[in-house]
Amino acid sequence: MLDKILGTIRRYGMLESGETAVCGLSGGADSVCLLLALLELSPKLGITVEAVHVDHCLRGEESKRDEAFCRELCQRLGVAYSAVSCDVKGFAREKGLSTEEAARELRYGIFAERSAGKKLATAHNAGDCLETALLNLTRGTALRGMCGIPPVRGNVIRPLIAVTRREIEAFLRERQQPFVTDSTNLSDDYSRNRIRHTVIPALEEINGSVIETSVRSLEAMREENSLIEELTDQAMAKCRQGESLVGLSELHGAIRRRCIARLLTERSLPYSYERLKEAERIAEKGGKLCVSGDLFLVGEAGVLSLERLSSEPVPYVEKELVIGENRLFDGRILLCQEADRDEMEKVFSVHNKLTIQFLDHDKIKGRAVLRSRKFGDRIRLAGRDHSSSVKKLINENIPRELRSTLHFIEDEAGTIYAEGLGIAQSAAPDQSTKRLLKISVIKTMSDWSETLDTKKK
Repeated sequence: MLDKILGTIRRYGMLESGETAVCGLSGGADSVCLLLALLELSPKLGITVEAVHVDHCLRGEESKRDEAFCRELCQRLGVAYSAVSCDVKGFAREKGLSTEEAARELRYGIFAERSAGKKLATAHNAGDCLETALLNLTRGTALRGMCGIPPVRGNVIRPLIAVTRREIEAFLRERQQPFVTDSTNLSDDYSRNRIRHTVIPALEEINGSVIETSVRSLEAMREENSLIEELTDQAMAKCRQGESLVGLSELHGAIRRRCIARLLTERSLPYSYERLKEAERIAEKGGKLCVSGDLFLVGEAGVLSLERLSSEPVPYVEKELVIGENRLFDGRILLCQEADRDEMEKVFSVHNKLTIQFLDHDKIKGRAVLRSRKFGDRIRLAGRDHSSSVKKLINENIPRELRSTLHFIEDEAGTIYAEGLGIAQSAAPDQSTKRLLKISVIKTMSDWSETLDTKKK
């Protein structure tokens, strides 16, 4: 077994000569085995071994017994030892966590503090790794979750990750080394324990070596996951622009979803496979997806961005369209001017048609209204044989920062002008047009004054 542990340490580069391994010591069989194995391998590895014990204060006298056992063991072995107590129940109430979650968070916080500048060795074994993979599977997971417990994460190392519980117990029997048993590990109150006591034995009835074979399977999945992570690194380097991802459509779906997941993970934002699929959709089609509070994933023209958006709806406003200045939004004016065909042809020869538009005055049906955007807007743009969703057209063509102040004109038959998009076929000028309305939008009154002054000159 020592050879297997040594091979794991070297395969994953867990420890280098001169380093210190701080062993998380609970007093149970796994952690006692880890401590003894590291001590026996320390001359060959050139390392120093220490131990830290965390008392969760959950089991009364039993917790005190475990701490005393660990202290005496380390004294006998000559290992530097420290013990820390924490109030798991109080922390769980304060943070709204389960007892299991609170204990883990506090434990790893203490481990991180006591192992700063060193390596933290935890006693997770092959059985724990399989249990984690199965637990993640029941909760819903992709490949990363199915890989089980990583052998190395930051300064945390797991030298026993390929060792079975049977091998651990045989190792301790050979050395006549006792250990303590945590009574909560015997209960089925926790999901992991139910998998350990019920699911794993059922799998062993099918294959008595299921834990041993799972070591190879999970290792293969970790290698494949590592390749995908490398490809994701390369993709992120190309498509990341601040809080945005560009060029996602060029990526394989698996890499695309990993990139989106990383964008969310960096901000500690939750996600699921379904949410990643929806984010893919809005990246392609446009739209927005709330991920937490006022934080949204916003898709537009193939770009997916993480943005903080106001949840307050933009109020709907409308006014009767008049010749001259029409003020619907602060700082913006829609100008409606009478024009002739010569002016239209001159304008279209030098301007983008979406900047200045012309309506056939005589084709306007009834009263013309200037208004803001409203739910369900549709328009049949000039030159097209079908009507389109205004929302879809805006998502495809209008920058997000401009969308709240777009102008629309409608007559009794429907929308005939949409700022930045065009005019409706029903009001489009043709060869028989006699009277025209020129529509343009400017930002400020001073801009309009400058335009008039230029014309006078």
